[in-house]
Amino acid sequence: MKLQNELQLESALLETRRHFLKQCTSGLGMMALGTMFGSCGNGSTKKQLVTNPLDVKIPHFAAKAKSVIFLHMCGSPSQLELWDYKPELAKLDGKPCPPSFLEGKKFAFIRGVPDMLGSVGVFKQHGQSGAWMSDYFTYLPQMADEISFLKAMYTDQFNHAPAQLFMHTGSARLGRPSMGSWVTYGLGSENANLPGFVVLTSGGKAPDAGKSVWGNGFLPSVYQGVQCRSEGDPVLFLSDPNGLDRDLRKKAIDALTAVNQQQYEEFKDPETLARIAQYEMAFKMQVSVPEVMDISKEPTYIHQLYGTQPGQSSFANNCLLARKLVEKGVRFVQLYDWGWDTHGDGKGTSLEFGLRDKINQIDQSITALLLDLKQRGMLDETLVVWGTEFGRTPMQENRNGKKMPFKGRDHHTDAFTCWMAGGGVKRGFSMGESDELGYFGIKDRTHIHDLQATILHQLGFDHEQLIYEFQGRNFRLTDTAGKVIKNVIA
Repeated sequence: MKLQNELQLESALLETRRHFLKQCTSGLGMMALGTMFGSCGNGSTKKQLVTNPLDVKIPHFAAKAKSVIFLHMCGSPSQLELWDYKPELAKLDGKPCPPSFLEGKKFAFIRGVPDMLGSVGVFKQHGQSGAWMSDYFTYLPQMADEISFLKAMYTDQFNHAPAQLFMHTGSARLGRPSMGSWVTYGLGSENANLPGFVVLTSGGKAPDAGKSVWGNGFLPSVYQGVQCRSEGDPVLFLSDPNGLDRDLRKKAIDALTAVNQQQYEEFKDPETLARIAQYEMAFKMQVSVPEVMDISKEPTYIHQLYGTQPGQSSFANNCLLARKLVEKGVRFVQLYDWGWDTHGDGKGTSLEFGLRDKINQIDQSITALLLDLKQRGMLDETLVVWGTEFGRTPMQENRNGKKMPFKGRDHHTDAFTCWMAGGGVKRGFSMGESDELGYFGIKDRTHIHDLQATILHQLGFDHEQLIYEFQGRNFRLTDTAGKVIKNVIA
């Protein structure tokens, strides 16, 4: 009997080893694979300690700005007609382009040897800072001493959609989170009844890159931009369906929250928290959004200041809405205005006519936005950024060696202008310089990633530390580059 028991024990031990070697190894492999794939979801290995993903969070250091209003002119207006005064370029107007400007360069449409093109605008200096602006602007020159210009910006992309993605997500490829998403991920929202990131569009079309420029990418979906409208219902499908009153809607939300909370406690997926927050936010937005998006109750002098017309979709209305939104605690407001593609084929915005018309649509309202923020004591804590995806060439666009019917410029990556105001940046300041023809940046060049790093810095973030783990790698807005533009900070 003793011998039989010993043999059974030995057999059991052998079976255990055999089971481990033959079957458990595959289980261990699946565990390892699951750990690796666990980072392929929307979760970070650093689980959030907050119940609501939009709860207020503390930045890395004391911030100089509480919110951002980013004004993006989709299509890229020419800096040589607006901000970058080049008298030497005027002397070469109509003369053949130097070969050195063409060798080894990529262009969207230029073929053959184009002629140089002097600025169509007439430049003057304004304010105590002596900022150069063209006669395209009537109102904005009065705010010259509030603006910090970056006149030697450069980018890696020369086509509209990839360049827009690069400006707002830090990558020319789809799938990365937008700047506004990173900001709300890092800071949360100050107003529990409004999204932390709101998008307003004008010009009749969406940006070339589509809604991906305000997408959340691999961040939890609660951080994506919420597109609102200045005409009609502010948010599509926000109203309750017929036959569903608010009390019944609240009961439905509470039931969904209970189910989702149970699921989160079981699986610990941050996207479940995002789903809970989105349902709750949608319910709160039904009351808060129509109120804040209604500009009809603004006093007459405000409408005269901005040039707004309630009930219409316009850039002016969106500028006023941007002020109202940041006043209510929204972290990031993104304005996209379409129609700035300054080609000379008659289809785009020609330099002589179309560009002047577009400037007339934004000049008064941008000036009003800066004035309004300043008068309310909000400009110091609101960073206003004016930008576009790339610049324009100093030579006349041609296609297949033929001149265009109107004056236009091709896409250009090496030197263009963006500016910032408020939010702790210097007032009446200009940084960067392009060569005498406006082709190459020759002094204090700043990259797209540098601008992104600076915006995050003003909000209290070290751009290298605002990260999210995805697919086994730590990602950030500035990817593996970028430096804070310290000279522009007050």
